[in-house]
Amino acid sequence: MKLIKNHYKNRFIKKATSSALVPFLVIGAGTVIAADQVNQNYIIENAKTGKDWPTHGFDYAETRFSPLSQISADNVEKLGLAWSYNLGSERGVEATPLVVDGVMYVTASWSIVHALDAKTGKKLWTYDPEVPGEAGSRGCCDVVNRGVAVHFGNVYVASYDGRLIALDAKTGEKVWETNTLPDNDMSYTITGAPRVVNGNVIIGNGGAEFGVRGYITAYDAKTGAQKWRWYTVPGNPNEPFENEAMARAAKTWDPSGKYWEAGGGGTVWDSIVFDPDLNLLYIGTGNGSPWSHKKRSPEGGDNLYLSSIVALNADTGEYVWHYQATPGDNWDYTSTQDMILSELMIDGERRKVIMQAPKNGFFFVLDRTNGEFISADNYVDVNWATGYDSNGRPIEVPEARSMDEPFDIIPGPFGGHNWHSMSFNHQTGLAYFPTQHIPITMVEDPSWESIESNEPGQPMSGVGWNTAFKFNVAAPSSKPFGRLTAWDPVTQQEAWRYEHVSPWNGGTLTTAGNLVFQGTADARFMAFNARTGDLLWESPMGTGVIAAPITYEVDGTQYVSIAAGWGGVFGQSQRASDLKTAGTVYTFVLNGDAEMPEFTQYQLNSLVSGVEYNPDFIGEGTALYVSNCVFCHGVPGVDKGGNIPNLGYSKKSVIENLDAFLFHGPFVSSGMPDFTETLSKTDVEKIKAFIQGTADAIRPKSQ
Repeated sequence: MKLIKNHYKNRFIKKATSSALVPFLVIGAGTVIAADQVNQNYIIENAKTGKDWPTHGFDYAETRFSPLSQISADNVEKLGLAWSYNLGSERGVEATPLVVDGVMYVTASWSIVHALDAKTGKKLWTYDPEVPGEAGSRGCCDVVNRGVAVHFGNVYVASYDGRLIALDAKTGEKVWETNTLPDNDMSYTITGAPRVVNGNVIIGNGGAEFGVRGYITAYDAKTGAQKWRWYTVPGNPNEPFENEAMARAAKTWDPSGKYWEAGGGGTVWDSIVFDPDLNLLYIGTGNGSPWSHKKRSPEGGDNLYLSSIVALNADTGEYVWHYQATPGDNWDYTSTQDMILSELMIDGERRKVIMQAPKNGFFFVLDRTNGEFISADNYVDVNWATGYDSNGRPIEVPEARSMDEPFDIIPGPFGGHNWHSMSFNHQTGLAYFPTQHIPITMVEDPSWESIESNEPGQPMSGVGWNTAFKFNVAAPSSKPFGRLTAWDPVTQQEAWRYEHVSPWNGGTLTTAGNLVFQGTADARFMAFNARTGDLLWESPMGTGVIAAPITYEVDGTQYVSIAAGWGGVFGQSQRASDLKTAGTVYTFVLNGDAEMPEFTQYQLNSLVSGVEYNPDFIGEGTALYVSNCVFCHGVPGVDKGGNIPNLGYSKKSVIENLDAFLFHGPFVSSGMPDFTETLSKTDVEKIKAFIQGTADAIRPKSQ
């Protein structure tokens, strides 16, 4: 046994190397069904039975609909815990587990892979890619990972720091590894799950907030050799374009903004879907870099291919068609959210469609053969556009585009629906997804000049963010909410909704048992009647849930499983639960009687007090805090903290010695930025003044 110690993850992990640990199912003489049999045909055939969950969205259409019905709306109240497994993670868990022939493959934060017996929860092996802790500060949205791919005996995982790694499915030993980044000095990260298409592993990346150029890449599944790469936005117009699609896109960007210096954005950080019949690969692209349309493209333009669905030839990566949901994106309205393929009867005609509910608040139905716009309607309230015209272009509200004055944008940059997984049930004809609003006012930042801009008050500019906006300089008047929404894509109407207590709830699973499953921000796992929305069952979780559940069958028994662990960009600084149990896989079965693991309470200290400070420093300290701390630690004493502590509730000794944490501090190896080169000791005194001054200002008078 090899013992791996990672101080920055604060845990020990044993990695098994014996293939004898992995069970096989033998059917007849010489027939073995195991991970080495997973290929395109396997995934297609499995969709008919639902025995396994062999790819990220269950099937190639990524419906997250299982035909299993042993657990149904009639008996779901009998669900009980079958087993639980501690992932040993204190950060966000966003993974969809895969199950192949009785073995579960699931990732935790820091891209660590766990292989488990899917019937008992027994650990078979773990693999730690040993992502340097310092890499944690190079991403916007927590050190998360959304899962793996399985193909012909290999498990593929993309590490947070940009590597694509193939593992032996039986042992967890590394088969090959390749660096996916064109420039290791840039703040690219990977949080998404790979897909395997026509013998190639497909992976994108994130980092648009930090100034990168998005792309999608295919690697040979056997060797790791790069087969093709397609950039999502054009590069420097003074250099040759990679293809005609990039030359065409460049005409929609104003070169006076020198957009290529900030990369342009458009990262493919989540949704990738494959249609084997059309041999098309659909990718969802992200926001612009910087966010502000005025800054990156002063004379306007659609800025292809930001915030779009793009169809590529799956073998070559060549452009086929695109649809841009948010031309000239100005609000971080990514189109990286789940895309689902289906066939729908629309106006009496059966259409091959692709469906998506991106961040901008509208639900889209497109013809997936050619990208033709079919329909769009808002699934939450919106105030940036009044609708879409017959050509599929938004009818914008001018005040939302200009942003010359603070604008309470709805939905906000967190989106009406973020990355949390959507499902589609062809029996009910409904799509199920978490919807939300997190209020934020936005206004153009006249002081932002370039990717190097780092002026006090520019949000998180001290760690590399590039939005070219300022946030909440005026308080928003809109109200936050979180819901589970059931949506009819044919009529473009809400069928039912369930109101949750908070935004940032988990993804969904739907089944032939007339069920929808979802985890919640307030640490529950729930089952609903898929047709009516009636709540039928729930179980407490030890932590807020953001990932999506799965279901599978072992030895004729259906299980439902979910990986729970609070985090993500909202969950770093906010919470809706008083629990903070380590990341855990919970698996349920009818009449299950296993004991729940012991839950850990979130300990919130008293407001910090007694730190000496200069009151004259509070104003400048506020701006410095916004530029370096706020997205991770929240507002001191106002927010309760997420999976990262709120500094307003720190011990006095922590704030008094804040420089010891900011300069070559002990948490750099846990993902915290090192501010040695960006802050002075005087700056730290100003930040301390803001923290203690804010705590004093909000402290109840009785204290």
